[in-house]
Amino acid sequence: MRVIIVGDSKLVYFLAKQFISKGDRVTLIASDREIATEFSRQLKATVTAGDASDPDILEQVGAIGADILVALTPEDPNNLIACQIAQKQYGVPQTVALVNDPENKAIFEQLGVTVAFSATELIAQLIEQQTGSEALENIVPIASGRLNVIEIVVGVEMPAARQTLGEFNLPPKTSIACILRGGETIAIDAETFPQPGDRLIVVSPPECYGQLMRSLTGEV
Repeated sequence: MRVIIVGDSKLVYFLAKQFISKGDRVTLIASDREIATEFSRQLKATVTAGDASDPDILEQVGAIGADILVALTPEDPNNLIACQIAQKQYGVPQTVALVNDPENKAIFEQLGVTVAFSATELIAQLIEQQTGSEALENIVPIASGRLNVIEIVVGVEMPAARQTLGEFNLPPKTSIACILRGGETIAIDAETFPQPGDRLIVVSPPECYGQLMRSLTGEV
């Protein structure tokens, strides 16, 4: 999937890492040139310094053919303009904006833009919309998006159903917090063997999402 993210904030950085971990092609547009330079050093993404409400900038980054544009600037008018240009001029099928003034929600939605009012809501919406995993039951961003709490249902054919917790090939800084079985929380250790139907509660950085799902579910 081709993703364009607009903005200069830490949320842009964390969200980009989330998409990159899933193998998506990410392009960032930052208005601040120094921040754009920093993004390009830290992320495996295409980064451009410029104003995303300028059609020429969107054309430059290849908005034609993009699957989604996410606008995260602190200025609602700029977010709306970027989303509208992406939709109307370049045919981007999905646009999402962080709306800073709740009174602007109606106009955004009338124009076909998905609205979020917080970093947590935004990340949760995007993950829910973009994941196709039947094993993923729930995901909740915490710590301003720096961590995800993920609920994964163990299926019969999944790698997680054939290993003990100690044998799981978990990404760095990722841990199994607990297992829910039949509505109860069971005590776990390295020798615990998950059963089909168990719900694994996992805490993981967003950039590890792709590796985590591949390790536990076998999905690419």
